[in-house]
Amino acid sequence: MRLVSIQDHDAIRVITYANAPFGTMTAVGAAEMFDAVAAAGMALSVRVIVITGGLPGIFIRHYDVGELSEAADAIERGAPRAPPSPGPRPPGFHALTDAIAAVDKPVIAAINGLCMGGGFELSLACDLRIAGSSVTAIGLPETRIGIFPGGGGTQRLPRIVGEARALEMILRGLTVTGQRAHEIGIVHEVVADPLARSLEIGAELSGRSAEGLAFAKRLTRSALDRPLAEGLADERKSFSTVMRTASAREGLRAGRPPAEIQKL
Repeated sequence: MRLVSIQDHDAIRVITYANAPFGTMTAVGAAEMFDAVAAAGMALSVRVIVITGGLPGIFIRHYDVGELSEAADAIERGAPRAPPSPGPRPPGFHALTDAIAAVDKPVIAAINGLCMGGGFELSLACDLRIAGSSVTAIGLPETRIGIFPGGGGTQRLPRIVGEARALEMILRGLTVTGQRAHEIGIVHEVVADPLARSLEIGAELSGRSAEGLAFAKRLTRSALDRPLAEGLADERKSFSTVMRTASAREGLRAGRPPAEIQKL
């Protein structure tokens, strides 16, 4: 039984994760999600990707602790690695979150329920996060079970909320409600129906230049990872590149009259 389903709403592809009954992420689920994100990235008809949960009250609860426990026991025993199976190795959770961050289309997390550990780390890799007003737990509780966030949480959360807030959440293993997540800047909006709102934002974005959005995402995401001079040089070169596209020329013509650009 597949854990991932997709549905297209015009140019928006909704990727839904549902691993009944608990909604945990697994190695199999991560591989399925990776394939879905990669396919959406390649599809010319898809302009925006939305990720959400398919179980009532659950986005992605967290990574399956049983799988992590088995891996820890295997490391302790020094268990020999299984012989490699024919063909390429299935992509894991790290490959999934990196793919979400790198795909050249906006990715929105419609957080419709529990979103902890690996589930929260997946949402941190997304470009926008919309949480439900009824969500009771968003965060990184890993230190409560003797580990720490190993799926990007220690690196991505400080970039979003700052070092001090991230340290408090990670060291104490805190989770917060959807409303509190909005107050401290983890999520961009908190609404009654996060999927519906994500589709609204997706429709807004899908009407804009794909090239402009792709350059904007790449440049903004890399801004804190390199010297300012290097980023500015890349921005200026990229700006010249995007100005040559048909979509940019069309958009600039529309904005040429002295109108209110914010209404375009």
